[in-house]
Amino acid sequence: MMERLKSLFSGREPLSEADHRKGLDELQLATACLLVEVASLDHEFDAGERAAIARLLKRRFELDEEAAEQLIAAAEAEIGRTHQLFSFTRVVKDRFEHEERIELMEMLWEVAYADGELHDYEANLMRRTAGLIFVSDRESGEARKRALQRLGLEG
Repeated sequence: MMERLKSLFSGREPLSEADHRKGLDELQLATACLLVEVASLDHEFDAGERAAIARLLKRRFELDEEAAEQLIAAAEAEIGRTHQLFSFTRVVKDRFEHEERIELMEMLWEVAYADGELHDYEANLMRRTAGLIFVSDRESGEARKRALQRLGLEG
């Protein structure tokens, strides 16, 4: 009952019983949704971006390949149902420590640059996300530099 009330205020349905049975965690799903959202903004969610998201999710949440793919599929479905960024960022803000939110920004930058360039919509989403999860512009910029360095791209 309480989850239903919370979902009314957040604009997002709570995890379904099927999602719980699959072992999907709300924080993992919110993180995956943000990663899929940034990858999809240029209207091309390609294999390279998908592989980058799977790699990042596996590392962050210690998942195997199958669990990461399930999480990405669930995130795609969730993004298809709602484009309310706030519900995803609220979960991240509430459940990640500050350093973990900076790490998430680094993950998002890595996905945004997975195709070698940053699109205007991606840059806008990055600014909005940083603000919503209380990561400063400076911290986000430093996360961007680390992501670019890891990808072998110049900043």
